[in-house]
Amino acid sequence: MYFPIEVNKDAVVEKVWRIGGENGWYFGTKLWRIRGLLDQFTGGIGFRKGRILATELKKGDPIDFWKVCQADKREGILELEAEMNLPGKVFLEWKIGYNELIQTVRFYPEGKWGRYYWKIVKPVHRWIFLNMGKEIAKG
Repeated sequence: MYFPIEVNKDAVVEKVWRIGGENGWYFGTKLWRIRGLLDQFTGGIGFRKGRILATELKKGDPIDFWKVCQADKREGILELEAEMNLPGKVFLEWKIGYNELIQTVRFYPEGKWGRYYWKIVKPVHRWIFLNMGKEIAKG
């Protein structure tokens, strides 16, 4: 998804770098917490709510039930991998350009349950990620 940046690139980079933990997810944080409870109920890590540092990220750092895969603040790229129990793998990525934010969600299903899961949750995820991207792009 592409979002025009409403202020400047630096403000958006700073907002992305503060995501999760005490700042929440800028949209649907309560829904993320419910998903964390469901994850914990099924034996996952749940919504562990937290980050190591409030404004800095590096590869391997936790953000709630995500793990940082790539963090290049200078280039404006942050990629997270979901650590919750899922029938597949999920990655969430932001690329911040001069005047646009590119937010990408990739789901790689495992087997038929993974495909069913994504078919069921995709409409809700689309709504959440669309609104989250809009809020982030405001800086």
